[in-house]
Amino acid sequence: MTVYFIGAGPGDPDLITVKGQRLIGQCPVCLFAGSLVPEAIVAGAPEGARVIDTAPLHLDQIIDEIADAHAKGHDVARVHSGDPSLYGAIAEQIRRLRALEIPFEIIPGVPAFAAAAAALGQELTVPELAQTVILTRTAMKSSGMPEGEDLATLGRSRATLAIHLSIRNLLHVERELTPHYGADCPVVVAYRVGWPDQAFLRGTLSDIREKARAAKLTRTALVFVGRVFEAAEFPDSALYDAAMPHVLRPRAEGARKKRG
Repeated sequence: MTVYFIGAGPGDPDLITVKGQRLIGQCPVCLFAGSLVPEAIVAGAPEGARVIDTAPLHLDQIIDEIADAHAKGHDVARVHSGDPSLYGAIAEQIRRLRALEIPFEIIPGVPAFAAAAAALGQELTVPELAQTVILTRTAMKSSGMPEGEDLATLGRSRATLAIHLSIRNLLHVERELTPHYGADCPVVVAYRVGWPDQAFLRGTLSDIREKARAAKLTRTALVFVGRVFEAAEFPDSALYDAAMPHVLRPRAEGARKKRG
């Protein structure tokens, strides 16, 4: 048997990969994080499958379910939100599986930051303005941040930030990033991306906390920070520039004459 860690995407059942959907439809055991994964995504589990919402379970209970499936030779669809490699809490599960010699495979999914950018109609890497995206979070009740990964340090780059698990820590975000980005730097809060009640809140470092409070956003939100969200005037990239030939596209004749 195999345990398949499947990235279900941010919420929209249509955003799961074909492979992930196929595996859910084949596995006789399906464990899904019900607080973040809609039941519609696991509705395709086989008839008679053991489908369990793991939201109320602790790690030992989850591993017990997997070990029981392993003993019976049953494949397991372990369904996580977004992409499992980002804040998916799969590392500790994998450590246990390796100790038990239970095989596993990871099936990537659409991460929330990518789905949010798509819904916003936004490119996160705009020429000569932002070419780096940093995915991070802040520490509250969860585990602490490693040395050198605090917002003040990351903010020195002035890269586009996608800050997870931090909607209730916006005062900290404001204080740490304002010296580097400026109080007027655009901020976008992406709430429940991919769900029917998806919403986006726009503001700046100076006012986003009050706007989020007024909107009563307290969980399941991603915070973007960066000048890219106000970009209107910027140069075209070299990728499709007729005057910039590459191995798959010789320089256009018109561009030769213009430059000649």
